[in-house]
Amino acid sequence: MTNKDSIIKDKSQLVDYFLDGNTPFDEWGIGTEHEKFLYRTDNFKRLAYDSKPGIRDILEMIQEKNGWTPIMEKENMIGLSNNGASITLEPGGQFELSGKNFSTIHQTFCETRRHFDDLCEVCDELGFFSLPMGTDPLWMLEDMHWMPKERYKIMREYMPKVGTLGHHMMTRTATIQVNLDYSSEQDMIQKMRIAQALQPIASAIFANSPFTLGKPNGFLTSRTEIWNDTDPDRCGFLHFVFDDDFCFERWVDYLLDVPMYFIYRNGDYIPANGMTFRQFMNGGIKTEKPTIDDWETHCSTVFPDVRLKKYIEMRGADASCAKHIAALSAFWVGLLYDEQSRNEAYEMISSWDIKDILEIRSQVPKLALKASSGNLHVGDIAKKVFKLADDGLTRRANVCHTKDESEYLKAVKTIVESGVTQAERVLDLYVNKFDQDLTALLRDWQKKQLQSCCAG
Repeated sequence: MTNKDSIIKDKSQLVDYFLDGNTPFDEWGIGTEHEKFLYRTDNFKRLAYDSKPGIRDILEMIQEKNGWTPIMEKENMIGLSNNGASITLEPGGQFELSGKNFSTIHQTFCETRRHFDDLCEVCDELGFFSLPMGTDPLWMLEDMHWMPKERYKIMREYMPKVGTLGHHMMTRTATIQVNLDYSSEQDMIQKMRIAQALQPIASAIFANSPFTLGKPNGFLTSRTEIWNDTDPDRCGFLHFVFDDDFCFERWVDYLLDVPMYFIYRNGDYIPANGMTFRQFMNGGIKTEKPTIDDWETHCSTVFPDVRLKKYIEMRGADASCAKHIAALSAFWVGLLYDEQSRNEAYEMISSWDIKDILEIRSQVPKLALKASSGNLHVGDIAKKVFKLADDGLTRRANVCHTKDESEYLKAVKTIVESGVTQAERVLDLYVNKFDQDLTALLRDWQKKQLQSCCAG
């Protein structure tokens, strides 16, 4: 394993960084990351770091109740860690659990449920509630409270230079992410291509962000639309993943030419002022030499639909409840961890025209499962990939000698068979049950959440 303090002298070290991620099949894991918004119960205001109740209070209480270790930045507690898992804060206070690396979806689902139950207990004591939705449905940018993390100050200043919605992305969006392993360069290539081609399908299935300022915003996944105008240098669809020369080195070349946000030295974040990592390696900062730790940090500050690290991150789903978090894991595990389903998915997407993929990707924020281009119809594709994932999970149970994980696809099955997304269901409730009063809908949801938590 590479020493993080090692000075980078040659590009081959950067390629080796990803080669180190090669993981044998019997050690493949499943990691989930999920965010949610936190609101006061009395006035539905988003929680600030030092408000009462505030996010600092929540971190301190979880630490006290559950024995987590604090993560500090100078005088501020900015997160918690515990046995391979961490709780961190996104720029607007979105509360994120980055889960442990588990071998089954059963385990990651239990971890997610436990996290929501722990948070719900603290919610009840402090007077706030959590809302796992893809965008903040109530408040706009000027209402946001920024978290006291130095890296976010640099990103906040940089974002308006490259896009119009970067601050909205940072403070008003929340997502679910699934992290999966690869065994070799060729395995990585196949999985990255499948994941990139099917990311719009996942975004459509898990659409869950139809409100802004308490009203329908015209989108089913407005989070996806916000990401489309954040930063073209480091976000979006990666065409080169489908090129014949795609490999670890090609990914390194991409990262080398993405502008850096900062470098971290002696407890301080130093703005990179748009310098690329390639320029950094060529002496861009006379007093500093790039290290593997700098490279690892840089790798985590690009935000495409699919991100390669020492594992592959699927980043295209709106935040949602524990069942949908597990469903997203089941969706990707069934497709990518079973050889037959993976090969069938690869054969399917290999016949697609990239122009059609881009067209349905552009339509998904508004149309979700109804998006289409040429011979591609998202609703039809969703049914096919659900079947591939379901079959893959059934076969995986036999190979891995574990209880069948396909039960976690029930939420996906309901959506793809009905053609109705979470966003459309909640819009129907908003109109037909709650007389277009979103706060009434959220109070009802909050009440059910608390009852579920108390029922344990």
